Amino acid sequence: MRNRVAIASVQEVTRVLSCIQPTGTVHLGNYLGALVHWVSGQHEAEVFHGIVDLHALTVTDQPKVLGVQTLELGAMLFAVGLDPERATVFVQSHIHEHSELAWVMECTVSFGELSRMTQFKDKAAKRETDFVSAGLFTYPALQAADILLYDAQEVPVGDDQRQHIEMTRDIAVRFNHRFGETFILPRAVHPKMGARVMDLQDPSSKMSKSAHSDAGIVYMLDDNEAIMRKFKRAVTDSDNEVRYEPETKPGIANLLEILSAATTTPIESLLNQYEQYGRLKSDTGEAVVALLEPIRSRHEELMSDPAELTRLLAIGDGRARTIAAATLHRVHAAIGLLPRS
Repeated sequence: MRNRVAIASVQEVTRVLSCIQPTGTVHLGNYLGALVHWVSGQHEAEVFHGIVDLHALTVTDQPKVLGVQTLELGAMLFAVGLDPERATVFVQSHIHEHSELAWVMECTVSFGELSRMTQFKDKAAKRETDFVSAGLFTYPALQAADILLYDAQEVPVGDDQRQHIEMTRDIAVRFNHRFGETFILPRAVHPKMGARVMDLQDPSSKMSKSAHSDAGIVYMLDDNEAIMRKFKRAVTDSDNEVRYEPETKPGIANLLEILSAATTTPIESLLNQYEQYGRLKSDTGEAVVALLEPIRSRHEELMSDPAELTRLLAIGDGRARTIAAATLHRVHAAIGLLPRS
């Protein structure tokens, strides 16, 4: 009964959890597709955003890299507008309860369930000639701990992550059945649709840090000249007529979607303003420059003041640690582990 009371007390405001790995460089697709909604979402719910550096260990094998990448990503999250007083931005490895609960999760999920995870099979197949970390296999157990630690009610995910959320729910149900009502069952929700940002050199593919070339990727920290150059070289087509037809004119549709998102102007209104591709490319580049300049400036400011950046991250760490510690205590009590004297 005590567990039920503790759980119910956190449900007055919807609690949402979204996490991001500190690998690669944040680009325009990440920002317009997701981060802008993280910023607006902090005013609509109780949001937790974890920089999941422990998950990144499955793909990181060099020393003294993750710490720098974590700081850079933290600076970017604050630079785009996350307010540490509203949004709980925390570093996963700073909250030891993640690792401790992950072991409980590993002991609650079966080998068969983990072996059926599509993402593990896909990633392992791609690395068949390389080292395949066991962490890729047990990844869902740590992800379940990430979610359940904070009594998250909603987890915005794409289709590729829905299987993980279903496994988290299965683990929580199994634990609750064995040891009593302890965990809230999270639900996967479709994130708000952001702009569909495609690669400027290959508009049939989403802008992605895993692309073979950087030529079509606009990074958040690109300087103005680089941004303009990438847009002026954006792949379009040969008929030179501005129409919004994603299937037949993907390059033009991509430019229109980016310009619409950057200027908050409906695509329908933009169509009447352009007859030539050249001006559409230039205007889109200039709109993106205007959008990213203040973000880049704030990011540089934070990176030049590591003490302030560390202070901002510590605010979220402290808030996250308080909740995570209470949840882990609830888990230990439910199992009946011997309390520390």
